[in-house]
Amino acid sequence: MSDQAAGGKAPEDVTDSPATPAAADASFDIAGEADVAGEADVALETGTQVAPDEPEPNRWNEALRQIAGGSVVISILAVVLALVVGAILIAVTDPSVQKAAGYFFARPGDTFQAIWNVVSGAYSSLFQGAIYNFGRPTFLTGIRPFMDTLTYATPLIVAGLGVGLGFRTGIFNIGGQGQMLIAAAFCGWIGWSFDLPPVLHLVVAIVAGFVGGALWAGIAGVLKARTGAHEVIVTIMLNWIAFYLISYLLRTPGALQQHGTNNPKSPAILPNAILPPLFGPQYQLHWGFVIAVVATIAVWWLLERSSLGFKFRAVGENPHAARVAGISVNSAIVWSMVIGGGLVGLAAVDQVLGTTTGGFGSSIDAGIGFDAITVALLGRSRPLGIFVAGVLFGAFKAGGFLMQAANSIPIDIVLVVQSLIVLFIAAPPLVRAIFRLPTPGKRPPSKKSPATPASVAPKEVAAK
Repeated sequence: MSDQAAGGKAPEDVTDSPATPAAADASFDIAGEADVAGEADVALETGTQVAPDEPEPNRWNEALRQIAGGSVVISILAVVLALVVGAILIAVTDPSVQKAAGYFFARPGDTFQAIWNVVSGAYSSLFQGAIYNFGRPTFLTGIRPFMDTLTYATPLIVAGLGVGLGFRTGIFNIGGQGQMLIAAAFCGWIGWSFDLPPVLHLVVAIVAGFVGGALWAGIAGVLKARTGAHEVIVTIMLNWIAFYLISYLLRTPGALQQHGTNNPKSPAILPNAILPPLFGPQYQLHWGFVIAVVATIAVWWLLERSSLGFKFRAVGENPHAARVAGISVNSAIVWSMVIGGGLVGLAAVDQVLGTTTGGFGSSIDAGIGFDAITVALLGRSRPLGIFVAGVLFGAFKAGGFLMQAANSIPIDIVLVVQSLIVLFIAAPPLVRAIFRLPTPGKRPPSKKSPATPASVAPKEVAAK
């Protein structure tokens, strides 16, 4: 009986197809070697060198690169650079340093000692005026500067959240001053004009302040969405309108002016509408700080967990793509301005119902509306970052007064430091260049051997 009749395969059939894995691997290796040989022939013909495959980057090194060049590290280093430049300014403007510098080459140690004394004394006073005063007898009195820091930080946090929300939507809300003034008029009028039950009165006044800021910011949002008017110009004009309007009402009897006086000042807030102290009467910190914490959590949830926040972020990233995806860009702009203005209005609520309960004037905003822009920039328009940035700037405000009183350092130095922080935050490549940090998302060039050009190829290849 033949092999075909027995159901087997002919010898030539077995050799034609790889019946075993070893044979398959052998044929694959032969083909792969042929491809490599072909690439080598092409390289010899063209005079170029085949680059080897790049190894996979270490994931831990890649993670460290992303962290080192990320926004958090950039923000921290921006603060460090600003403090260093501030120290230089303090040393240059100090009379004792200038006097010691007059005989620097004779006794250089005196100059360096004077610089150390003035800089360390200034920043020590800044720390003790903002965090903890070691000269106080007890812990409860020593921690009072930190409570003052949180008090100053509270309006900056809520106002920064409002401005940062606009940044995430691609809107530059520079109208914090006007929104705070209108919100102060709304919540203040509720606070002294009505005699409501304790909790209800406070809640209604807070809501009124939120609504006042939201309405004033909504004007800019509607003009931006309907007519395309630039929000920066509109909000600046609205700031002046609000300032002169509130100034007029504070000078008008029967409007916002306190009864029986000619001073441009509002009446005092009724006790039922005052934000109570958070840790007792020995500290200035009140329940407005709790409102700031709740607002931070709410804005985080709005931006990261809600569909409306997704629309805000989509419009901020690319309004044209968002419109193609079916998102109403105009609606997102209006709602972003409304909610952001309401958050800025909470800063006025904190001032009127918590800090200056005896009445307010046209300077109630105290520059908070513009400082909120700095806080939002330093916080990268992220709720947690804005919260931390607000506390930092609150510390600058609280500690700056002690630094000025104890060391005769001009308070303007603190303003210069704040401005430098904004400068370095706005220029991340500068910070990366100073500290030699990597750029996030950009891998360093791999060390490859340079390609062999045809002009320097071996003579045998050229001859071929």
